[in-house]
Amino acid sequence: MKIGFIGLGVMGRPMAGHLIAAGHEVFLHRVKDISQHLVEAGGTALDSAKAVAEAAEIIILMVPDTPDVEAVLFGANGVAEGLSAGKMVIDMSSISPVATKDFAARIGEKGASYVDAPVSGGEVGAKAASLTIMVGASEADFDRAWPLFEIMGKNITRIGEVGAGQTAKVVNQVIVGLTIEAVAEGLLLAKAAGADSAKVREALMGGFAASRILEVHGERMVNETFEPGFRIRLHRKDIGLAMEAAKALDLSLPHAASLAQMMDRAMAKGLGDKDHSAIFALMQEK
Repeated sequence: MKIGFIGLGVMGRPMAGHLIAAGHEVFLHRVKDISQHLVEAGGTALDSAKAVAEAAEIIILMVPDTPDVEAVLFGANGVAEGLSAGKMVIDMSSISPVATKDFAARIGEKGASYVDAPVSGGEVGAKAASLTIMVGASEADFDRAWPLFEIMGKNITRIGEVGAGQTAKVVNQVIVGLTIEAVAEGLLLAKAAGADSAKVREALMGGFAASRILEVHGERMVNETFEPGFRIRLHRKDIGLAMEAAKALDLSLPHAASLAQMMDRAMAKGLGDKDHSAIFALMQEK
């Protein structure tokens, strides 16, 4: 297929790379030096989102936040200006479920379909093509997008109609964030008590406390290596979306609120572009 890909960040680069390697004709926007290898591998760089939408049958977005998606879709020379009937937009960013439904309606006015398909798995999952993909779409649109999702991920689930994928991702980010906090507190306790935190982590991986977070981020905490990965500032954005949703639904999420405050402190101390496991570094401070 002719695929457009906009958003060549830490996760977007390997995702686009898998599509190119699978033999699809991939049109790229915002190619920088760090993503030039995608052109060398067979991708085609274009100078606007509009040009990508004109060239491609399916346009995939992987950008940081709700305003970024809106700008790429509806800004000057944006995707919407290059769409025609029968094309599809797949947003794999993590953004507001409410905004997602609005964007889908506006794209629908162009005769194009819209799928929200945020992902979990971080840079490791993107590189390994093992991402969890949470999809909001009609059954027909899900079936059409499935062959592309299979190239980028392993655990692919249609949650429901448009917007449901983003809701699932917000839930994911709450659980991931609170689990990171729990692992950080536990390993900090082990270290302060004089135990070998690497051995503690190793022992726990064989018990009921075992988790992907303990495995991957626990190792980062033990080694104190916090290069992203997934940045704290981006995870904080997602927790903000959860808090907004909770407020709209008249729910209380006290631990998510506490996590948001911790992430705010981390960003104030210059850790915003570190991996979200760097919460451990914040906790170590007296």
